[in-house]
Amino acid sequence: MSGDPSRPTDCSEVLGHLYEYLDKEMPDVDSVKFQEHIEECRPCLAEYGLEESVKKLVKRCCGQDEVPADLRAKVLDRIDLIRGTGAAGSVAGTGQPGGATAPPASTAD
Repeated sequence: MSGDPSRPTDCSEVLGHLYEYLDKEMPDVDSVKFQEHIEECRPCLAEYGLEESVKKLVKRCCGQDEVPADLRAKVLDRIDLIRGTGAAGSVAGTGQPGGATAPPASTAD
């Protein structure tokens, strides 16, 4: 968001941050701007409705599955690496996050 209250929120901005809005992961001031835009913009409202439905469907169908602890740790390591906070999650010498290693080289003779 621009921080400029006089600038209306545009569709590309709303659609680019739609999951942050759906997941309630944005500051309240931005969330209010998005809510106002979605209520006034028919195409964004339609996209919001579609994405909200998909999110609910995924939660209903997949929300009960247990996530293996090692998978969770690998995903969190990768997120830290992408955010630039975590070389700590990589295995020394491999350059790979979370213990992942490169596939073995082909030994075609």
